[in-house]
Amino acid sequence: MNLEKVVFGFFIVLAATLNFGFFVGDIERPELHHIYELFAAIIVNLIATVLKFGDRTQIGAIHLATSLVADLQLIAAAITWAVAVHITMAGMTPEITASVVSLSGGALFANVVSVALLIAETVMMRR
Repeated sequence: MNLEKVVFGFFIVLAATLNFGFFVGDIERPELHHIYELFAAIIVNLIATVLKFGDRTQIGAIHLATSLVADLQLIAAAITWAVAVHITMAGMTPEITASVVSLSGGALFANVVSVALLIAETVMMRR
């Protein structure tokens, strides 16, 4: 068993599951979408992105692209949350919550594509 591949797969799947955990729930209810779960999803996605830098294959490039998309969307969600709560003092209204959750949904889709690529790459491997 290749430990590097295990760690790589672990962080890709963990990024997707953390993002899914944040995403699930009524889109307009902020109490169902915890800020620390969003923070954890961002950190794990960034770690997964760093792990993808070493792969020089075409599928590695797609892995990196999906990870960068997820990072961008999650960071945009966190910025939206921070601006609403700390700058405009509007708080987490249903509209802002919907925006944050929608951005995390885009990141979730990118994570699902990354997991699908990981599965396809694993199936194509020959011993």
